[in-house]
Amino acid sequence: MLRRILVAALLAACGAAHAALPEPVARLLQAANIPEEAMGAVVMRGDAVLLSHNAELPMQPASTMKLVTTMVGLDQLGPVFKGRTELRATGDVVNGALQGDLYLRGGADPDFDEDALVHMLEKLRTQGIRKITGDLVLDRQLFQPARTDVGAPPFDESPESYYNVIPDALLLNMNMLRVDISSTATQVKLDMLPVLERVTVASDMQLVDGDCAKWEGGWKLPTYERRGARITVTLHGTFPRNCAKTTAVNVLDRNDYAEGLFRSSWARLGGTFTGKAREALPGGATPATSRLLSEHVSRPLMDVLRDINKPSDNGLARTLFLSLGSLEADAVLGSRPLAPIYTAPPQGAAGPGVGDPQAGALAAATVLPTAIRAEQVIRAWMQRQGIDDNGLVLENGSGLSRLERVKPAQMAGLLRAAQKSLWMPEFLTSLPIAAVDGTMRRRLKDSAAAARARVKTGALRNVVSIAGYVPDANGDLCIVVAMVNHELVGNGNGRKAVDALIDWVAQARRLQ
Repeated sequence: MLRRILVAALLAACGAAHAALPEPVARLLQAANIPEEAMGAVVMRGDAVLLSHNAELPMQPASTMKLVTTMVGLDQLGPVFKGRTELRATGDVVNGALQGDLYLRGGADPDFDEDALVHMLEKLRTQGIRKITGDLVLDRQLFQPARTDVGAPPFDESPESYYNVIPDALLLNMNMLRVDISSTATQVKLDMLPVLERVTVASDMQLVDGDCAKWEGGWKLPTYERRGARITVTLHGTFPRNCAKTTAVNVLDRNDYAEGLFRSSWARLGGTFTGKAREALPGGATPATSRLLSEHVSRPLMDVLRDINKPSDNGLARTLFLSLGSLEADAVLGSRPLAPIYTAPPQGAAGPGVGDPQAGALAAATVLPTAIRAEQVIRAWMQRQGIDDNGLVLENGSGLSRLERVKPAQMAGLLRAAQKSLWMPEFLTSLPIAAVDGTMRRRLKDSAAAARARVKTGALRNVVSIAGYVPDANGDLCIVVAMVNHELVGNGNGRKAVDALIDWVAQARRLQ
């Protein structure tokens, strides 16, 4: 109760703090014709609010929203939380043949890639399985709806790009197809990885005289065509002569991708598969009576957080967001678990995330859609911290959204709550370091903040944002949040302004 009162009090104090922006920040905004009203900012040292400018205005946070998802995920699920992928069956093995279907059950495993699948299949071979007589059943039922990408309009003009991948509970290799493109003066050569059975890649790209470094300027959206059992992915656009580049695309249907990779991997191991891949429909998921044949367990969440926050990985952030809705919502909403699948620590006397890392259960996702359940978990967490969630809008937890909103004061409150969390060290090490790594590696190299500030960044077409921790000139750690929502933030204008705020805090001897 005391903690709630303290946090509520410091957020209320935002109105009494200095409202004027620092002169370097205001000057840069003015030079870019961005009104000061387009910026929200908070600076705190401990519980003291040192700067508050539009702190209670709900704003688009871009990728700084990942701090909400990762902090709540860390606090609720614990640093040793792991997703898990399983191969299961109900049939017996007779003379090396697995009778019936093979179930590939997804457990929001962020590390489920080609190598992981091969290792799982190798385990089947060590059990004497050479042939699978039934189908490969792809079980994505952990999340409801299982695939939110189906029928959804693309976020922008690059739906094939990695940053636009929409997760499901059984996302294999992020569904990415890597293509090595090389050209001579007269022809284009293509190589595809991973190798997918029944899938080939082709090109109708026109060769042009141009700068190899700017090859993406002639890129057009790839397509794929199915002819019988075979699929051809075709690259379109132009490509410079005498150039070699590698790109990765998400264009294949996920069932086709999973089947192609399963078939090619199983065949290389000497296995035979005569069935087809099909997605488990509601009510047709992995039977409770099935037995485990092999599994892959992801890295602990504390390691995955670095891959979310430092490079700002949307797919991983969205997977964690949905994981909150499929597992942790049990405790918040009182749902009855269906079957164990996750390695998540239970709540105990020492707080959330402490205890047996093998405990946990699959939530009854039929109660509410998983994303709505995730939102309720986050709001409940914020309320327990004494953070008013009015004005907060959540869509997917990654910030790759035109709908999501958060107040600068709410973000500052979250960062203050993180400082008091058991898992602050794990959270802090996930943030980009100014002038060193992640999305901050090229920023503030000549600033006092270089190698000292740990700051999450965000950017969309009309948004620039930062949120994190900056030591001042005395070494006192300050919370710094800034968001600029305006059509003129491009060309570095918005970034210069928020970086100037970081630099101002880092140089300050004593902020009042």
